[in-house]
Amino acid sequence: MTRWVRNLLIANVAIYFVQQTMPGVTNALMFVPGLEFARPWTFITYMFLHDPSSIWHIVFNMMGLYFFGPRVEQRMGSDRFLWLYFISGISGALLSLLLAPNNALIGASAAVFGVVLAFARFWPTDKIYIWGVLPLEARWLVILTIVWAIFSGLRGSTGGVADYAHLGGYVGAYLYLKWLEETKGTKKFKQLAISALPDRQLTNWKRVDMQSVHELNRDEVNRILDKISASGLTSLTPQEKQFLSNFVPPDDRVTPPS
Repeated sequence: MTRWVRNLLIANVAIYFVQQTMPGVTNALMFVPGLEFARPWTFITYMFLHDPSSIWHIVFNMMGLYFFGPRVEQRMGSDRFLWLYFISGISGALLSLLLAPNNALIGASAAVFGVVLAFARFWPTDKIYIWGVLPLEARWLVILTIVWAIFSGLRGSTGGVADYAHLGGYVGAYLYLKWLEETKGTKKFKQLAISALPDRQLTNWKRVDMQSVHELNRDEVNRILDKISASGLTSLTPQEKQFLSNFVPPDDRVTPPS
């Protein structure tokens, strides 16, 4: 569990319990089209509200955050992950305001969809098991949910699902990730910096504690460790060095420049 995934989970669950005991909180913090300038804070606060009459709304959103968030936060870094989360949520509200101006919003779905898009962008062929049994590559999960959101949105988004907010979450996340890739000091800069670091800074790789590695990362960590065993540290790519540095004990881990 990473820092901001844990904090966001705690915040969402805590506010859900507040909604149960103080019903007026939902109306005060939800995003309502037409009141966005009078209540600008609701661009943020709506992300922490969920349907108080059904626990499944928050359960599914938090499951998505729990399964996809830690790996994305480890890859991006905590600060950038938090920006990704809020940008996705805000862009979800904006697109919903534009295309569904009569629909109030609650829920973390747009923000979580942004995290899912980042996961699919970093690991497009990783398989996600739908309902625990149906394997689907991460990129296809994004494509299918985009198609469904467009189809459902055009039909009026029945069932109270905020389809355009979901699409807005994808749009915001995509634009933010593209901006990171193109600007100095982000992805390309970090890869260059890591490739220049001496391999001795990862020589503690044998002390990686696999029990502390999130289950979504274990296969990749094992693959990199096997590669080191077979060919040595010099065989690693800059991306592999960066990834492994998240799991080497703190006294020897690589800290990429921000």
